[in-house]
Amino acid sequence: MSIGISNKIRQAVPADLAFLKNIIDSNELFPSDLLDEMISPFFQQQNEDEYWLVYEADKSSTAIAYFAPERMTSGTYNLFLIAVHADFHGQGIGKKLLTHIEEFLRDRGVRILLVETSGLPEFARTRAFYEQNNYRVEARIAEFYAKGEDKIIFWKSLK
Repeated sequence: MSIGISNKIRQAVPADLAFLKNIIDSNELFPSDLLDEMISPFFQQQNEDEYWLVYEADKSSTAIAYFAPERMTSGTYNLFLIAVHADFHGQGIGKKLLTHIEEFLRDRGVRILLVETSGLPEFARTRAFYEQNNYRVEARIAEFYAKGEDKIIFWKSLK
């Protein structure tokens, strides 16, 4: 099933992996070699409710998103990853991709979208992005990722 709304947003394919790693590296989110293990079940089609999207601009992948159902819930998804290559920050690509995800999930009856991120100062821009897109901070889990690094959980109703 294709979930793109234009030629710019589409499902990821194995040939995208090098580009996607480049996006991760440009944002210094986590070691990009972890992407191999994260995305391989999707490429093997082990979970049909899990989605990896690519946003293309200038004939190359410039943004990535990964979202899947939250286990043991009804109508709740988690946006585990959304990242725009650093060279393309500030161009509205993240907002377009996020809006696309929300509309796609809303059309399928999903009620809630969660996003988890770090409470470190380096993630202030990330947290501001979610707040600007009408997500509210629902929880803070102290020292979740590491000593001194809280997890911030954002929540948005899709109804």
